[in-house]
Amino acid sequence: MEIPIFPLNGAVLFPGTSLPLNIFEKRYIEMVDYALSKERCIGMIQTDEKNKLYNIGCIGKIHSFSETTDGRYLISLQGTNCFKIRKELEKKHNFRLIEAEMLNFEEDKNLINEKQKNNLLEKYSQYIKVKNINLNLEEIQNIDFNQIIKFIAMISPFSDVEKQVLLETKNLSDFYKKLQSILELQIIEDNNNKTIN
Repeated sequence: MEIPIFPLNGAVLFPGTSLPLNIFEKRYIEMVDYALSKERCIGMIQTDEKNKLYNIGCIGKIHSFSETTDGRYLISLQGTNCFKIRKELEKKHNFRLIEAEMLNFEEDKNLINEKQKNNLLEKYSQYIKVKNINLNLEEIQNIDFNQIIKFIAMISPFSDVEKQVLLETKNLSDFYKKLQSILELQIIEDNNNKTIN
């Protein structure tokens, strides 16, 4: 599958989530025009510290868009699948095109139980406390667990590398374990820093 890519660090898209974007650079306005003329798909991907593309990103399908009077696009992407870059294609446009291989993410709901959900929410409660994040956890408690873990991954101030680690997980169980690990490490680090200071 050929898709245009939008390298953007920090704003990571996961399958099953949505991401609003304000497109104002000329090359990316051209990219949106291209996507709208095809299957409406854009590959969201991050770059590493050497500014090289990571090998894995997430395909976002444009499910709503509007044009502003000053020529920008306000779009909303719905994450569909993770993809792996097979190769970057010859440059014919101002944006980059790749040949992508679709990856399967196993969403086996049997892997996650109520105890794990409560453990994660308890851990996240500690995390938002040490990070001084104002968020009412009661509002997300009744959401499907699959959505909760992706919501946490998207809105939390994790590093680009941590978000990439979560994006590259193969299934919900792996995602859950890695997310728990990231939260635990950050809670420990913040508490240690407070002790030192």
